[in-house]
Amino acid sequence: MSVARTWSVALVGAEGECVEVEADLSNQTPEFRIIGLPDKALNEAVRRVHNACANSGVPLPRRRLTVNLSPASLPKQGSGFDVAIAMASLATETAMDVASISTAVHLGELGLDGRLRPIPGILPAVVAARRAGHRRVVVPHANGPEARLVDDVEVLAATNLAEVVAWHGGDVDVPDDEPVTLPDDGNPIEEPLDLAEVIGQRDAVEALVVAAAGGHHLVMCGPPGAGKTMLARRLPGILPPLDDRAALTSASIRSLSGARVMELTRTPPFEAPHHSASVAALVGGGSRLVRPGAIARASEGVLFLDEAGEFQASALDALRQPLETGSITIHRSGATAQYPARFQLVLATNPCPCGDYGIRGGTCTCPPSAIRRYLGRLSGPLLDRMDIELTLARVSVAHRDERASTTSTAVARERVAEARGRTARRLAGTPWRLNADVPGTWLREGPTAPAPVVRRPLDAALHRGALTLRGYDRVLRVAWSLADLEGRLSSAPTTSGVRSISRRGSRCD
Repeated sequence: MSVARTWSVALVGAEGECVEVEADLSNQTPEFRIIGLPDKALNEAVRRVHNACANSGVPLPRRRLTVNLSPASLPKQGSGFDVAIAMASLATETAMDVASISTAVHLGELGLDGRLRPIPGILPAVVAARRAGHRRVVVPHANGPEARLVDDVEVLAATNLAEVVAWHGGDVDVPDDEPVTLPDDGNPIEEPLDLAEVIGQRDAVEALVVAAAGGHHLVMCGPPGAGKTMLARRLPGILPPLDDRAALTSASIRSLSGARVMELTRTPPFEAPHHSASVAALVGGGSRLVRPGAIARASEGVLFLDEAGEFQASALDALRQPLETGSITIHRSGATAQYPARFQLVLATNPCPCGDYGIRGGTCTCPPSAIRRYLGRLSGPLLDRMDIELTLARVSVAHRDERASTTSTAVARERVAEARGRTARRLAGTPWRLNADVPGTWLREGPTAPAPVVRRPLDAALHRGALTLRGYDRVLRVAWSLADLEGRLSSAPTTSGVRSISRRGSRCD
């Protein structure tokens, strides 16, 4: 036949869109051309496909081949279309099962020797293929375990192009090639961290449990050695395991980042970028291929910014929009990518550059201008989005029996799970499942709104200008999380247990 078709997937952000790859063979001057808005890497597929087919024993026909990627208005990037282009081109002349090729989705890069090389983003690509109704997918051998994480899809993890041709009924000898493997991530398996290791910070541990129960953002201010990093690193351990949807979303982001994905991890992700990270490192981007940043990689988990006062002010302000919308949109010339950004933000900062400002027994050598400039990087609009603000002090005495009286991760996780269960039952019939997600209007005017007498202190603070309306709603959210932890489902919460910290002057007072 002169025209053959198959399918591939173009990734746009975290979403994929199926692309029909059609090849036309005509009796004109020999030429191989790809049309349909390909980028430079995709245009170079002409030579890769030509040499891979020849070295696999199935050379391309020596006539004019035109490959169209439809829809033509959708930008296509990368080398993941190589296998689809090769199969559509070969099907124009080689005897194969045309129906099998036209219904399968082909993903992967071709080496000049015909072997299939792994590509990032296989998991979201297979998810997009299944969503579009396709049930047969060809992927490189190294991407096989990742593709098989998607249910109801038949996966062929091929080593070379000849194996794919034979799978579609072609008469070709399949060589016994060594498959191309993915490099080791080099990330050692970390030992589980237990809250019982945190000594002398009972209030801080309780605040961490409240943050986990309601999905609240948390900012910790204290001197070096107070335990801010220890607390933050133990937050994912007390969060409930990820459900299927959240685990698939997290794994898809890891796949787009180029990480090896072998299973659906149920532990919430934890991202802790260095304070020298740029805006692009947090948000994501790239000149040709848009990749997710730390914000997207932390989705469904925790984003921890240690030494937040050392981050660029522009990088911190880039968090404001994702905190409000739960997604991050990256605009580039000719392309727009959107990634999920539903994370818990934890900020940790010192009270001043030297860390001793306002600390008992400490001697701060920072001039007032340096302190103002240091704390000024945490802008008011960003801090106004933080539900819980916590001040820590150094542990003065480490008692030997302190560990026995602290909360363990297992106990805290059980408390969080019970509180979230109460929240889900209370919010049944609404689109929200966490207190942090409930909009202010519903908190103030909904069926479970506290009585006016309960809100009187908040109304007074709002009238004085000591509290913004966003802060007003934030207090109500934290109050509900405290009520859920205590099992108070029959009545509206009180705000007496919520400590409101003024952000005027020193933000660590």
